[in-house]
Amino acid sequence: MRYEWFVSLRYLKARQRQGFISLISVISVSGVAVGVMALIVVLAVMTGFTKGLREKILGINSHIVVQQIAGPISDYQALTDTVARIPGIKAITPYIYTQTMLTSWGEGGTGAVVRGISPETAVTVLTIRDQMISGSLADLNGTGGLPGIVIGSELARQLRVTVEDKIRLFSPNGPLTPMGVIPQIKTCRVVGVFESGMYEYDSSLAYVSLATAQDFLDIGDEIHGLELNVHDIYKAGEIAAQIQETLGFGYIARDWMSMNLNLFSALKLEKIGMFIALALIVLVASFNIISTLIMVVMEKGKEIAILKSMGATSKGILRIFIYEGLVIGVTGTFFGLVGGLTLCELLSRYQFIKLPSNVYPMTTLPVEVLPLDVTLVAVSAVVITLLATLYPSWQASRIDPAVALRNE
Repeated sequence: MRYEWFVSLRYLKARQRQGFISLISVISVSGVAVGVMALIVVLAVMTGFTKGLREKILGINSHIVVQQIAGPISDYQALTDTVARIPGIKAITPYIYTQTMLTSWGEGGTGAVVRGISPETAVTVLTIRDQMISGSLADLNGTGGLPGIVIGSELARQLRVTVEDKIRLFSPNGPLTPMGVIPQIKTCRVVGVFESGMYEYDSSLAYVSLATAQDFLDIGDEIHGLELNVHDIYKAGEIAAQIQETLGFGYIARDWMSMNLNLFSALKLEKIGMFIALALIVLVASFNIISTLIMVVMEKGKEIAILKSMGATSKGILRIFIYEGLVIGVTGTFFGLVGGLTLCELLSRYQFIKLPSNVYPMTTLPVEVLPLDVTLVAVSAVVITLLATLYPSWQASRIDPAVALRNE
């Protein structure tokens, strides 16, 4: 063992008259550990929240949406064949989108978004079938002479309906008469209830078949656009640009990242802000390290002078106190990593923190630990604590042996 390491480790061991310095060292280690643990947990929660939100959004929405700028698309089968030839596309389904009023035969009504889909191809793009809690998506084509409709669980609760109940759809785009515009009304039978886990979708979204939506809006054999799924969701932007180039002017292709850019940018910015804010805990702990080393330098002035008299260089004395601060920082970082990763594992496995579903898109606290985040936290903590050792170590290296021994 080099003498610098030997001396620095000896200085960390408390004797009776150095108990206060040892206590400050323990507090410094604890401060670094708490800061690292908080950083690990918060970054894991923010990452888990972003991942969970992305999965929820992509469960209801597709990866890419293709629309015609001029309005509804009439020859959509030819458009589907053209888009399908572009590499990277996994599945395609047509859709119709409209806003309407839903009323039950019992009490009241509420506004909702109604999406016309093809039950056969929609299941290859959307995860509606996996979200069904009652009924069947295959019954959208109609049962008992009435067209079917699948509604969100919260919407079903608001309308006080279940499977097999009837609801009415009202559209303001009805025929114009001398008495004014007569709303278009269509009666549907509830054939299923889904639950996505996101309150805004479960409380305001309903699905009908493509034919039902076309008849309700009186648009003939037209659609509003195509929904696409790709093999790699992170290449959706490149594929959307390729679709745009292939179709040319008159069409627009938007990927899921551009459609939710503000949301995910805000989450990323919040994650960075939380990292900076919680890194201040480690910075505060580094001031404890500075004070600890300064007190050690004051306490060990005579011993430092003796070491220099015996041939120790200023660089050697500098390394002694850098090693001492480094041991404190690395120890605190190690315990912080262990504590943070353990807490993340407990949160992920037992999910004992519940979240209100009408406020958050998840019912439990999401946790996702990324190796890059853990590495970044560990390196940042060690670098901060290492920088904190430089000033007191430099002060120790400047001690003059003659002056220090003459004052004894």
